[in-house]
Amino acid sequence: MVAEQGGPEDQKPQSDEARSAFVPPAGVEQPPPLEDDHPSSEFALPAGLHTEPSAAHGSAPGSGSGPGGGSGSDTLSSAFVPPSGYNAQHQPPAFTPAHGIPMVRLTKEAPWQDRMRTMLRMPVTERPAPESVQKTDDSGPAVPRVLDLTLRIGELLLAGGEGAEDVEAAMFAVTRSYGLDRCEPTVTFTLLSISHQPSLVEDPVTASRTVRRRGTDYTRLAAVFRLIDDITTAEHVEVSLEEAYRRLAEIRRNRHPYSGWVLTAAAGLLAGSASVLVGGGVLVFIVAAAGAMLGDRLAWLCAGRGLPEFYQFTAAAMPPAAMGIALTLTHSTDVRPSAVITGGLFALLPGRALVAGVQDGLTGYYITAGARLLEVMYFFIGIVAGVLLMLYLGVQLGAQLNPEARFVPNDRPVIQILASMLLTLAFAVLLQQERSTVLAVTLNGGVAWIIYGAMARTGGISPVAATAVAAGLVGLFGQLFSRYRYTSSLPYITAAIGPLLPGSATYFGLLGVAQNEVDAGLTSLFTAVATALAIAIGVNLGSEISRLFMRVPGAVGGASRRAAKRTRGF
Repeated sequence: MVAEQGGPEDQKPQSDEARSAFVPPAGVEQPPPLEDDHPSSEFALPAGLHTEPSAAHGSAPGSGSGPGGGSGSDTLSSAFVPPSGYNAQHQPPAFTPAHGIPMVRLTKEAPWQDRMRTMLRMPVTERPAPESVQKTDDSGPAVPRVLDLTLRIGELLLAGGEGAEDVEAAMFAVTRSYGLDRCEPTVTFTLLSISHQPSLVEDPVTASRTVRRRGTDYTRLAAVFRLIDDITTAEHVEVSLEEAYRRLAEIRRNRHPYSGWVLTAAAGLLAGSASVLVGGGVLVFIVAAAGAMLGDRLAWLCAGRGLPEFYQFTAAAMPPAAMGIALTLTHSTDVRPSAVITGGLFALLPGRALVAGVQDGLTGYYITAGARLLEVMYFFIGIVAGVLLMLYLGVQLGAQLNPEARFVPNDRPVIQILASMLLTLAFAVLLQQERSTVLAVTLNGGVAWIIYGAMARTGGISPVAATAVAAGLVGLFGQLFSRYRYTSSLPYITAAIGPLLPGSATYFGLLGVAQNEVDAGLTSLFTAVATALAIAIGVNLGSEISRLFMRVPGAVGGASRRAAKRTRGF
């Protein structure tokens, strides 16, 4: 009996430690197991799902895709089975090609201006990683020093008259060469700033620099371009931060290649050549040169006294106008007083600032363009004030100034071509250009005048249209010269537009206003403004045409350079 009932240990209830709290007690009906309790591979087909037989497994094309011969559209199939109408031999092009997505590799074969301009016009998400050129220490580049060096280089370029887009491209090139990829430079007329974000979770580092003084020295500009080229493309030359700072300090300390008196003589040569270009003779050349040299010395005196540039231009415009009026009062018939005054205006018109302002506006830098054009307007008003003051004085003294004496001589084209080249040469000296660039820009100026003369004077085409075409060729040739020398295009463009400046239209407009012929004067002034804008737009268009046929550096398929994304005005 004891054996059938079992021992006392078998009848003893189990303790809480002997069984799990999740196990149902004895005598309770067990629930059916859930599907989640039987895990399976996520790639396994669910139970009851019938897949389409594929051709690889011996099924005939067009056969039923499931039991019962139902249509393929009504039967569920695996996501990994291709559709019934899919043909591997005639498959559509994939979004990602077999060889991968074409990537822009900014090789060192193209000039750094083109490579960095491509980067600036590329969305941030599509910019390739920087291919560091200059070595840094193991801890990485010194971010504050790289940003400071970049701002100092940008300051020299902006102060030298370089366009805002090219300044941003140069700053971007320097930072990427030292390993800083997430940098965004910003350029305005007087302020440079740059921001670097080390990563998405770190605070950005921002630095700025103010451009307080601007001066024209294309020799210094070319030296800065050589420094940037060595930093960005010369892999065999190691330019450390200390070496870059040392070279930048040497560039700042270097004196101008031409002294002040040489610049004064160049201003006289420019005015004399311009007077011959508009019909003057030897005596007109001498008088116009003397007036321009005297005006240049007065401008230097005003600058030494700390007067703003507005008064400097006003003082410089007065001596040539005074000499032209004096020739009129002497009743001399051998000279053209209007040619003397026009020659002085050629030496003062701010063509460089006008071209830079219009170029910034056309490339989308509207704040910088507005500031540059406002500066041009102030300079022009200063010139107008100085010339009008002398013209009013001459009218009161009884000077017979004839606004109808339009000098358009057609009988001496060789002399005019030589005069235009001499004018360009003098302009290049005033811009402090390197001697190696003077010959090229002189030839460019002569070609510009030949095109203008052939269209406007021989062909009878509108002078404004002829000026635009000639300026376009100047911009085209200037870009080609700069690509050949790997430097800035300004030394090959700015001086070459000198013969195209609207000196005569400006003079006759001011003369009409001084003689109370306001309608005729304003018409001539509007012609001068239209000619100036034609020069600026033509130069920019010629530069863009030269880039139009250039490939994106390193792009697969030879795609063209991207344009800046702008709104359509709405």
